[in-house]
Amino acid sequence: MTPADAAWVGFALLFLLLAASMPVGFVMAVVGFIGFALVVSPSAAFSMASLDLYTTFADYNLTTIPLFVLMGQVAFHTGISRGLFNAAYHWLGWLPGGLAMSTVGACTAFGAICGSGPATSATIASVALPEMRRYKYDLELATGCVAAGGGLGMLIPPSIVFIVYAILTEQSIGKLFIAGVGPGLLIAGLFCGVIYVQCRRKPDYGPAGPVFSWRQRIASLRGVWETLLLFALVMGACLRVTSPPPKRRLWGPPAHS
Repeated sequence: MTPADAAWVGFALLFLLLAASMPVGFVMAVVGFIGFALVVSPSAAFSMASLDLYTTFADYNLTTIPLFVLMGQVAFHTGISRGLFNAAYHWLGWLPGGLAMSTVGACTAFGAICGSGPATSATIASVALPEMRRYKYDLELATGCVAAGGGLGMLIPPSIVFIVYAILTEQSIGKLFIAGVGPGLLIAGLFCGVIYVQCRRKPDYGPAGPVFSWRQRIASLRGVWETLLLFALVMGACLRVTSPPPKRRLWGPPAHS
């Protein structure tokens, strides 16, 4: 079979498997394996598949992915997510759409210790959606802010997407983590701005909550210190890894700092 014929067979098989609701990763693996077997040989395809599987799962850098997911699960079961949402609600709940903005803020903070967007959405949704239903928030606004806020987990470090991208492109994971902080906070602020404008135009979308005193707001920050500590540890390690090594002198006594 010529490479052109194999390409047409691969495209047809690709769309067929996608239409059958097969996961995209498995679809690409199956199509690539069959295409390589048709163009080269089945033995070469089996050899390539076994080698790629081993080299991918034996990569030391990829061990950070399950560890970050584990850290997010530990944070969820210890109640950190509820403390983050409570603190955000005390500071933003009095605004129109305050609960929705609190959800975005909690997603931003939880994304800093989880690394997974879907895991962030699922975790914060279990806390935020019942509260927004209780305060008669619009269902589209409630689910939309949870989904959009969870997507911030791809930008706020530690990010699994950054890890995979850095490994594939041979870039520094630490530098990507540091570069994602500013854009992530900017997008979170823009999300809150859109929610505020929409709820000012249509007050029934997200009614404002009670106004808390400054003492209550400051007291609510007691549920945030664990997240700040974990974020500082992760980013501190990234700065340590990405900092250049000290210059060594070729002769003479060592330089004193």
